[in-house]
Amino acid sequence: MHAPLGNSPGEIMVEKARAASSVDLVSVLHTAGVEKIILVSQDASLGEEMAGSAVPVSLERGSSPFHFGRTLQSIIGEYETEALLYFGSGSGGLLDAQRARALIRFAKREKAGALLNNFYSCDYAAIARVQDLLALDLPSIDNSLGFALSDAGIACYSLPREFETQFDIDTPTDVLLLAATELGGERMRRFTQSITYEHQAIPRILPLLRTRDAQLMIIGRVNPITWAHFEQEIACRTSVLSEGRGMRSYPSGKETLLSNLLTRKGAIPFFEKLENVCDGAIIDTRPFLVQGRDLPPASDRFASDLLDHAAIIDPLWREFTFAASQAKIPVILGGHSLVSGGLYLLARAGWKDTDLRRRLHPDTIDWQKEQT
Repeated sequence: MHAPLGNSPGEIMVEKARAASSVDLVSVLHTAGVEKIILVSQDASLGEEMAGSAVPVSLERGSSPFHFGRTLQSIIGEYETEALLYFGSGSGGLLDAQRARALIRFAKREKAGALLNNFYSCDYAAIARVQDLLALDLPSIDNSLGFALSDAGIACYSLPREFETQFDIDTPTDVLLLAATELGGERMRRFTQSITYEHQAIPRILPLLRTRDAQLMIIGRVNPITWAHFEQEIACRTSVLSEGRGMRSYPSGKETLLSNLLTRKGAIPFFEKLENVCDGAIIDTRPFLVQGRDLPPASDRFASDLLDHAAIIDPLWREFTFAASQAKIPVILGGHSLVSGGLYLLARAGWKDTDLRRRLHPDTIDWQKEQT
């Protein structure tokens, strides 16, 4: 499913990157043995590009107004399939054929079930016996698919957390991190090599990751497993403020501690305090800049990710982005994918082109075995 975006620079970057990722994914799925691909999109040009692949691709428009669950059920009913892989465009672009085959094997199981890349915020899934989904009340967005299926009694499973499963192109920051690692298929690498935008913070954050006495602050919807992996892969010390998890897939309606702090103190004092406790920051802005309101349009969110405060209309987001861009420390802003798949990519990019020894942590000894 490939959604259209607007005409702001950040939206154009994300939409082109998602299209490139989707083209590469089609090639991987063909190698893995997928028999048919349905592209749900208003983008006829992407459908034409995919039509040149070795596997048949059909173009569907989806429901109007778009509703993820109803669109998925329409596809299932029309094509009368029992095994299905679902991908939001921009997800799955780092999968290889071996991992894709594992998804196919799961989808062909006789018993109903779903294997999701992230149960708490789904980007892609393998679903077995999908005809069972026709009777369910599915959500309007894919993030909460795991919760909806689990609540309906369908067994749900999660894939291991690694960059191949967790990375999703959701914001311009994700695209720029992908460019920094030079990962992706042929189509994606061609696109990232053509990007001329230079992020002011990413090149300054990367050396910190291999500096033992540096302190990095990570703020947002951070999964503890992801944080644990990140800490094992980098040399610097990290602190984490994890808030707002499930804000889209299973919202609680509660405000975050940081949003309360920003309301009372303001963005500039916040960054002045942050400068005193760390050497760099990675911030998932969505949980605390929402502050009980709807998210601003993608043009504002993506301009914030690019630290382009002058292009932002929403006053809160403009103030916060300006303060981040003026901070004495490097600050990377983004969405949930920044503190999930993005951390895996940052850990890789931090060691790129270096000869430093990457074994940073000692092995653990089983003291009971040592006594025998």
